[in-house]
Amino acid sequence: MPHRLRNRPATALVAGALTLAVLSGCGRATTPPGTPAPAAATASSTAPAPSAKTTERRFRALEKEFDARLGVHAVDTGTGREVAHGADRRFAYASTFKALLAGAILRTHGMDGIDKVVRYTEADLVTYSPVTEDFTDTGMSLRELCAATLWYSDNTAANVLLRELGGPDALEKVLEELGDDVTEMDRIEPDLSEGKPGDIRDTSTPRALTAGLRAFLLGDALERRERDLLRTWMATNTTGETLIAAGLPRDWTVADKSGTAGYGGRNDIAVVWPDDGGNPILFTVLSSRDEKDAERRDALIARAATVALEGLGRR
Repeated sequence: MPHRLRNRPATALVAGALTLAVLSGCGRATTPPGTPAPAAATASSTAPAPSAKTTERRFRALEKEFDARLGVHAVDTGTGREVAHGADRRFAYASTFKALLAGAILRTHGMDGIDKVVRYTEADLVTYSPVTEDFTDTGMSLRELCAATLWYSDNTAANVLLRELGGPDALEKVLEELGDDVTEMDRIEPDLSEGKPGDIRDTSTPRALTAGLRAFLLGDALERRERDLLRTWMATNTTGETLIAAGLPRDWTVADKSGTAGYGGRNDIAVVWPDDGGNPILFTVLSSRDEKDAERRDALIARAATVALEGLGRR
């Protein structure tokens, strides 16, 4: 589904955002207008989970193969079973924070407040702003900015939303209200994605990000319509199809937010709904390397997601 949205012009994005914004479908995320129906689902299955030691060996083998640090946390909300590897290590969260940012905007402004139009100028534009660069004359609503942030990972949209919220410290305060005393929010885009080893600014852990995503998409941090809208935005994004989704059964519904950082950082956080209607599964997969310009490998995230899924006893 997400790949069918790629290369849509910015004006179409905003028009589509207004359409999607009014949809709050129960169950699976709403498919964007004009998207063909997916193929018939193949039933998922459960299987005996490998031992924790076996799963840990597989994660370590991935780290060796890709010459990377890996942090994984996955939770099956139906069984309560967890898979963790480096789940309390710090990583630059990069653009994954945008899912939490949109959740905080919805929590703060509510459905009645997100049609507020926010103005910004060309001077506010930063690297990678494929949507906001076309609307400096008119501004965009909070609803449209959230859609641009989650669909296309537009950096200026994220910065404008952060400014509206009160800055990185204000977002950190929202997360603290939800029980997260780990995530460090310090800078704006694109500086927050620097990812320098040893710098705790703009970092979090897989466990903390999983908890935040659970609060916004599955918990009571948002009202139902707000939660459904956040899920719709995330499930129809254009950036995540080669990451966690690529490591899972094809017909599962994936609501995710990817991230790219310096030092080989490649991340994805997701809530996933199996095709059999079972309880959702949360995934956080974060990675980094030692060299500043190290290559980022999407395959590492996809394969780590597969290991985590099998570690949960799911197929």
